[in-house]
Amino acid sequence: MTVSRRILLQAGAVAALASPTVLRAQTPTLKITTWGGKWGEIMKGDLLPAFEREFKCSVQADQAFPFLPKLQASPRNNPIYDVLHANSNEQWKALDEGLVEPKMDVRNVPNLKDVYPYAISDKMVGVSIFTSAIGLGFRTDKGLARPTSWKDLADPKLAGQRGGYLIPVNSLGQAHLMLLGKIYGRGYDDLDAAYKALEALRPIKLFDFTGQMEKALLSAEVSMGVIHDSGVYRYDGSNEPVDFAIPSEGVPSLEQVLAVTPGSRVKELAYAYVDYMLRPDVQKKLAEAVWYSPSNTKVQLDAKYDAKLFNTPAKVAQLIQMDWKWYNARKDDIDARVQRILRGR
Repeated sequence: MTVSRRILLQAGAVAALASPTVLRAQTPTLKITTWGGKWGEIMKGDLLPAFEREFKCSVQADQAFPFLPKLQASPRNNPIYDVLHANSNEQWKALDEGLVEPKMDVRNVPNLKDVYPYAISDKMVGVSIFTSAIGLGFRTDKGLARPTSWKDLADPKLAGQRGGYLIPVNSLGQAHLMLLGKIYGRGYDDLDAAYKALEALRPIKLFDFTGQMEKALLSAEVSMGVIHDSGVYRYDGSNEPVDFAIPSEGVPSLEQVLAVTPGSRVKELAYAYVDYMLRPDVQKKLAEAVWYSPSNTKVQLDAKYDAKLFNTPAKVAQLIQMDWKWYNARKDDIDARVQRILRGR
């Protein structure tokens, strides 16, 4: 049987239309950042595939932190990310460079109407989808009284057994420094009081990341340290002798923030993703997996999470949102001063 060239071309065209390569080209792609660990497992194993099915798209999720330098290096009219997930300090840096949009509109993200006020406050770029409370983690097997104040970290008995962060690289350490200004001075911007209080914490063991602080607490390398609540609560039920304390002065908020890039070529899809991440069912799944406090007021948590996470107006009133725009403008000078203090100069 002889097959004409026209039939072959038609068959080839049909095959091309059906090929994965062509189909991928026709499928919109959303480019985002996201964390690794347990968060990443749930995102890539469940939540992102469900989003792809519902919105008939593909999602490229970058888990290789840091994200901001990659966004800075990409074209403004075709950014490497459509949605940047980062903490508040980096979102403010991105906003100052025009790399993300400052706010979102409920017309594009309907679930904004149900979030706690802190999630879209004037201290926030974009929207906070979850938060953690930065407080004091401590060992329960070292004869320590449960801390009730941030000043308890300065107890002489904890010399060499307390933990903090390398302030130039860690936002928890930066938030703690501003908090020291408030507790020992006239306000969060009282750097002289903060420096003096930081010096009084020496000797102190310093870490780059909260994961290192977790390990230090679990191994008893430190007896008390600055850490966010989820870094301790995730060991609930494991019989590890660690607990988390909320100091009476309040707790800085470690926010998980989503912001859309101005040059995104799939902006409608980007807003849909933000709205999806604020859905009560999505929020509940992640909150209970990683012990993060959900921003949507309609999330109904199971009892053990409900007892500890910040999910009522009274609880979220304890959260302190730092002025990262103010801090970022002074970061280089602060870093230099802190380095001298911690080196004993």
